[in-house]
Amino acid sequence: MANITCLRTIRIAERPNLIWVEIETDDGLVGLGESFRGAQATEAVIHEQIAPWLLGRDARRIEAVSRQLTTPYLGFHSAGAEIRAASAIDIALWDMAGKRHGIPVHEALGGAVRNEIRAYNTCAGYAYNTAGVARRAVGAEEAQVGPYDDQIAFTRDAGALAESLLSEGFTAMKIWPFDIYADKNGMISLTDLKAGLEPFRKIRAAVGDKIEVMAELHSLWNTTSAIRICRALEDYGVLWAEDPINKMDDVRALADLRRQTKTPICGSETLAGTVPFRDLLAADAVDFVMLDLAWCGGLTEGRKIAALAETYGKPLAPHDCTGPITLWAGLHLGLHASAAIFQEVVRATLATWYQHLVTDLPIIRNGMVQAPTGVGLCTSLRPEIKLRDDATIRLSGQALGV
Repeated sequence: MANITCLRTIRIAERPNLIWVEIETDDGLVGLGESFRGAQATEAVIHEQIAPWLLGRDARRIEAVSRQLTTPYLGFHSAGAEIRAASAIDIALWDMAGKRHGIPVHEALGGAVRNEIRAYNTCAGYAYNTAGVARRAVGAEEAQVGPYDDQIAFTRDAGALAESLLSEGFTAMKIWPFDIYADKNGMISLTDLKAGLEPFRKIRAAVGDKIEVMAELHSLWNTTSAIRICRALEDYGVLWAEDPINKMDDVRALADLRRQTKTPICGSETLAGTVPFRDLLAADAVDFVMLDLAWCGGLTEGRKIAALAETYGKPLAPHDCTGPITLWAGLHLGLHASAAIFQEVVRATLATWYQHLVTDLPIIRNGMVQAPTGVGLCTSLRPEIKLRDDATIRLSGQALGV
C-alpha cells in the first residue's frame, strides 16, 4: 500500500517566504516538497482544500494527483497559492517515488541524459528574497557583509565580481542593475540606461568574453523601455534578458519586443502550467525557457514544459533563488531534460543558510553541478527545523512517520 495518511507543513519566521510540506504514507515513507512566497496562503490551501481530498489516496498516482490539483475551476492558471500548494505536493510525491524504488528523482523521471549540468551564479548575496514581499534593495552606503555579498558587488565593482566567480569555476552570472531605476512610470531615461549598463561594461573590461552574463529585468518594464534596454545590451553580448516586460504572459508584446532586438529573451519563472509556455513558444516570443518548479506545478508540469521547450528547439534553465528543495528539484529535472543547459544557483545561500535548512546540498565542481547518487530528492529537512521556537507546524491526517 502507498496511501497518504498525513500532510505536514513547516515554516519558520526567519524565512517567511518559505514553506515545506511533508507527505507520509502507510508504507512508512515521507516525501518532501517546497514552495515560496505567500507561505501562509499556501499553507491554508494545503490543509483546507487539498488535504480533505488527498488523504487516503495512492501516492504513486502522481499524474492523477497533479491533474486534480492543477485543473479545477478558479485560480489555477497562474502561480497563485493554489498552484504553489500543488507544486509543493507534487515535488513531495516525486521525492517519495524515488525513495520507494531506491533511486534518485532524475532516474524516476526516466533517467539522466547527463552526469552534470552547468551552473550559473545569480548574484543575489545573502539576504535577497528572504523577508516579506519585496526583493532586497541595495542602498548607496550599504556595506558588503561577506565574500559572497554579490548583489552589492555587482553594483560596486562588477568586474572584480566576475573575476571572483571565474576563480571558483563559474562561467556564467546573472545581475539586475536596472531595477533601481524602474519606479518611474515604467520608463527609463538615457541617464539611467547608461548607469545600468555600467556593470556590463566593467565585466567585459575585466574578463572579456570569459564569462556569460545574463540581465534580469524582473518584469519591471513596459515594452518601450524593455526594447530600449535590450537594444542597449546588444553591445555587451549578454546571453539573455530575462522577464523584460510587466506581463510575461502577454505573448504579443513579448514577440514584438523580440523582433526589435538582437538580445535573446528568456521567460519565465512567473508562469504556471504548460499552456502559457506553449503560447510563448508558438508565438516565437522567447529564446530561452525558464521555469520554477515550486511555482509552475511541480515536476509533473515541469517535465511537460521541458518537453515543449525541446519540441520548439529552445534551451531550458530551471530557476532557483528561493529555497534548497526547489534547487534540488530543478537539478533533477535539469539532469533529465534534454533541453536543459543550466541550473541556477546562488553561491551565497549555498555557503550559508541553505546549509542550515537541509541535510545535503548539490555538489558543484569546476562550475558544473554534479548528478546526485542518493534516493528521492537526495536531501531532507534538518530535524532541528521542527524544534525551532519560530517554527509553525500544521498537520492534517494521522502522522505515522517522523
